[in-house]
Amino acid sequence: MPGPILIFDSGVGGLSVVPSLRSRLPGVALTYACDNAMLPYGTRPSAWLVERILAVCEAAVIASGASVLVVACNTASTLALDALRARLSVPVVGTVPAIKPAAALSRSRHIGLLATSATVSRPYTDRLIEAFAADCRVTRVAGDPLVTLAERLLAGEAPELAAVQAVTAPLWVAEDLDTVVLGCTHFPLLDQWIAAAAPRPIQLVDSSDAIARRTQDISRGLALSHGRDLSLATAPDARLVRALTRFAFEEPRPLVVG
Repeated sequence: MPGPILIFDSGVGGLSVVPSLRSRLPGVALTYACDNAMLPYGTRPSAWLVERILAVCEAAVIASGASVLVVACNTASTLALDALRARLSVPVVGTVPAIKPAAALSRSRHIGLLATSATVSRPYTDRLIEAFAADCRVTRVAGDPLVTLAERLLAGEAPELAAVQAVTAPLWVAEDLDTVVLGCTHFPLLDQWIAAAAPRPIQLVDSSDAIARRTQDISRGLALSHGRDLSLATAPDARLVRALTRFAFEEPRPLVVG
C-alpha cells in the first residue's frame, strides 16, 4: 500500500528539512515522528542511543505505514544508520554533516563544524573530514545548548542573542574561518541568530536540500501516499503541538515504543 515519507528526529530539529522535502516532493504525505520523551539525544551514551533509535523508528514505521524513513537527526545518523537499514524493510535516508559542500565553498580552507557533542566526536565525522576536507582546517564546536534554544523558538520563545554568542564564540577566534557547517538539524532553525553572533560575514551550510534530493531519488518507483501530514510523539507537550502546527502537521498522536 502507498505510505507517507516518515521524518524522524529526537525533537523538532527535523522540521528544518520539511520545506525542502515539500518543494521536491509536492503533495506527498509526510509523517513527522519525534522522541521528545528522551530529548536531547546529543549527550546520551552511544549504546543506549542505538537501541532507543531502533525501537522508536521501528514503532514509527509500523504506526505510520511509511514507505521511506528520513532520519533527520545527525546524532542518530552517525550512530545507527547501518543498524536501521538492517532492521527495517523500508529505505532509510540519513543525515550527515555538510562537510563536503562546506569544503567546496570555503576560500580560506578553514571551516567550522557546529554540532552536538555526539556528532563532533564520532569516528563517522572524522571519516567525512578525511574524505572531503583533508586540505582544510576544521574547528569543531559542541553546541548542545542550541538544541534547547531551537526547541523553545518553535514553541514561540525567541532566543537571546547573547546565549547564541556564548555557544558559538569558539568559532570566531580565528579570523580566517569563513564557512560553518550546521551539523545538527536543529541549528538551521537558528541560522539568523548564528549569523548575527558572528563578528563578520560567514557562510552557513546545512544538509536539508541534500536530504530532500536523496529522498526524491530513493522514492522513485515507490508507492507514496498523498494527503494529510500527520505527526507522532513519544510524550505529550503543548509546545510541541505549536511547533508542528507551524509546519502544517496535525497534532501529534501518541507513539508507543515497546
